[in-house]
Order: sequence, then structure tokens, then C-alpha cells
Amino acid sequence: MDFDKLGVQPGQRVLDLGCGGGRHAFELYRLGADVTAFDQDVDELENVSAMFAAMKAEGEVPEGAQAQTVSGDALALPFPDEHFDVVIASEILEHIPSDEKAMAELVRVVKPGGRVAVTVPRDWPERICWALSDEYHQVEGGHVRIYAESELIGKLTDAGLRFAFRHHAHALHSPYWWIKCAVGTDNDDHPLVKAYHSFLVWDMMRAPWISRTAEKLLDPVAGKSLAVYLGKPRARA
Repeated sequence: MDFDKLGVQPGQRVLDLGCGGGRHAFELYRLGADVTAFDQDVDELENVSAMFAAMKAEGEVPEGAQAQTVSGDALALPFPDEHFDVVIASEILEHIPSDEKAMAELVRVVKPGGRVAVTVPRDWPERICWALSDEYHQVEGGHVRIYAESELIGKLTDAGLRFAFRHHAHALHSPYWWIKCAVGTDNDDHPLVKAYHSFLVWDMMRAPWISRTAEKLLDPVAGKSLAVYLGKPRARA
């Protein structure tokens, strides 16, 4: 997710739909947004809430920034119409059988003139994962579809959004998941899995120029994620 392109401003209401461990929500909080981290997993939300509190205690967020967690169903969001300036739905729609209903809900809660960012697994790296491993996707809560880029953008525009631009990201993560699928998705002790995971952690913590440059060059070709940015049109006078 490129927060510069998304244009989040301090004080804006932002919904992180399907926040998971809270990675995007934490960055939004650091930017000074009024963040709502939303997910079905109550235990995960407890961890996210604890991190919000720790960030505030350590002075990592601007004065006035707010953050909360809310549990619920993405098909029936417990928020008023046109409530948020920005909605992020990162790596969630591929898990939801009724994806068009979830899209209608996220469009409902974003303000006219607001922005939406959606990420899903890119189609061809994802197809390799499915071919290598049934357990990768045939599990409760797993991936139920592979989106073609045109399909995702078409469904989102049909839901009432206007496409702005898209990019691909996380090319260095594609080989990690291919290895995981090849040796077993639960086999975290496999030497190749451990070695590649250590590399990804090193890359994330150190951000060395060589791996950052390599990923930037590889993203258009082998990026694991497709990121789509859209806007909700303002009502005509």
C-alpha cells in the first residue's frame, strides 16, 4: 500500500477493513489519521488495540490522532453511510464468497469524494500457489477466488467507484509463498522456508538499497499483490 499515493491527511477518518495484525492501521495512526481497525478476529483485534495504546504511550503518533478497533462482518458494516474519508481493504476480498456485497458495503461507508484502496493477490503468482498446494487455499477462511485485474476493477467500478490507477507490489514475497506451497504451508521449520523468511525480515528491518532496488524493478513483473486505487464520485449538483 502506497500511503503517499492514497493521500491520507491528519484527522481524516480511515477504515482499515479486514485489518488482520494491523500493519496498515499502525502506519495510518502514525500519519495522524482517525483510524478504525475492523476485523472478525476478536483475538487479533485485542493485539492491535494493545499496540495502539503502546504507540500512544511511546509518543509515536501526532497529537490528536485517534485509533479504535471494531469487530464485525464485512457484509454488514456497523457504520453510517458516508462516514469515512478513506477505506482500505487489503488482502481481504479474496477470502469473501459474497465479494460484491462487501464492495457495496465499503462504497456505502466512504464519503463522496473519498478514496478507496484495495489489494488482492496478483493472478499469476497466485495460480502457482494454488497449483503447488491444495492446503494453501482449501482451508476455512482461505482464498476462494483468483482475481484477474480487469475483473477486480470491473466489480469495483460497477459498485460505484471510479478507477484512478494501480500498481503491483511485494515481488520478493512471491518466491517465499511458492516455497511454502511446495514444502507444505505449515512446514515453517523447513531450511528453505526459514532462510527465506530470515531474508524477508532482514529486508523489512534494514531496507538495504540492493533488495529495495531489486524489488522495485521486479514488482511490475512478479509482484505478489495487485493494488488498485479508486475514488467515490461526488454527487452532481
